[in-house]
Amino acid sequence: MDTNRGVPHAWIGRLAVETEFGPFLGDVRIRLLEAIERHGSLSGAAKSVPLSYKAAWDAVEAMNAAAGNPVVDRVAGGRHGGGTTLTPYGARLIAMYRAIEREYQEALAHLAQELGDRLPCVRIDDELRFRETLRARVLRTSARNRFCGPITAMIEVPTGVDVRVHLATGVELSSTVSRASVESLDLHIGTRVTIFFKAASVRLLADGEGCPADFRHLGGTITEIREGTLHMDLAISLTDRISGQIAATVSREVFRTSGLRVGSACRVAVNPSTVVLVRFDC
Repeated sequence: MDTNRGVPHAWIGRLAVETEFGPFLGDVRIRLLEAIERHGSLSGAAKSVPLSYKAAWDAVEAMNAAAGNPVVDRVAGGRHGGGTTLTPYGARLIAMYRAIEREYQEALAHLAQELGDRLPCVRIDDELRFRETLRARVLRTSARNRFCGPITAMIEVPTGVDVRVHLATGVELSSTVSRASVESLDLHIGTRVTIFFKAASVRLLADGEGCPADFRHLGGTITEIREGTLHMDLAISLTDRISGQIAATVSREVFRTSGLRVGSACRVAVNPSTVVLVRFDC
């Protein structure tokens, strides 16, 4: 049986906000507030949602009480007629909810994809893995390669400190950082970090070629080749010990002489001086 088929359908999350006294905000109440803003009346808003007038009234009363600030103002009838209006606080409440809801939905879709990815043989705590995925998602970067793991060694080198990050049994990547960076990031053995590097930082190793002394290397299988004017863009599925893939950009000439194609096994080396190390605080 194939148990690694990924997520077949999009998942939809519903955001609910509660206080210690019970429900405060949810999809129906936010749509009610948005309808009040459009219609300027509670009865018109209730029909739009739809809700009974009493249910809408009770929802507004509950939100006003829970918020600590008026969310909705009700104006009594008179020469200009009555109405129901959103307060500036209520308008900002809608904007806040919709912003969180969007991030929540995007995060859910991102994690659903991660859930379908094949897992490494040596598994870290799943909750920690997903939290690291969410943190890294917040940091937008042009570097297509991202890996997470604990620091296993910090070695003084002429250019700074060689920080080695564990990916799987017997597999590490390095990032060369300054001593000041080690101190400012409060790095220690065992600290979990995320590392990023660009596809151009990856060097394709020829068959039988040794890895440069200060580089770390990875093995995998080429799954995609995109041909450019001067370079070839490769997608490399890593070995079973590591989940995910690596992006590499190599010159057309280097790729031509390598004899590699889709399905070929290959080795790549990563220059530690080009690897960016990030620590996400909990």
